[in-house]
Amino acid sequence: MEQKIIMSEKLKVQRVQTGVRMEKRLLKVLKALAEYLEISLGDLLEGITLYAFEGTTPFSEGTLEKISQLKDVFGVEYGVEAAHNMLEEH
Repeated sequence: MEQKIIMSEKLKVQRVQTGVRMEKRLLKVLKALAEYLEISLGDLLEGITLYAFEGTTPFSEGTLEKISQLKDVFGVEYGVEAAHNMLEEH
């Protein structure tokens, strides 16, 4: 049986630096979104990941609209269909 932690106080964690490589334009969207939400990029990625593990989205309709705008600004012309189908240019 899965046990959930009820968050009445901040969860103490240890964070580590990572050297993850991402598609350049997608990273620009994530950085701009984090700035828009006034959170760190790491906090944004942690939140997206935790929500994805639960099968839900962390974003309101307004935030989804902002993401769409940022994708247009930075030229992200692809969606989920590109997952695991990117070929790196050298």
